[in-house]
Amino acid sequence: MLRSTLIFAILTAASLNPAFAQDFTAEQRAACKDDYETFCKGTMPGGGRVLACLRKNEGKLSAACKKMVEAQK
Repeated sequence: MLRSTLIFAILTAASLNPAFAQDFTAEQRAACKDDYETFCKGTMPGGGRVLACLRKNEGKLSAACKKMVEAQK
């Protein structure tokens, strides 16, 4: 039982994308998840880099993500 729980925890942690999750609330991540994956996936976390990447691609973002990015100005 402990082994299967540990394996589940490791797989769950590995599936999360820390680069995107670090600087945003759950609501913001939901709004921009697809846009992040499309335009900013390789962006290193921290220092506002993900937000800067999203801003750089603001004209291509979904309406929900664009609204979130604009609210961060």
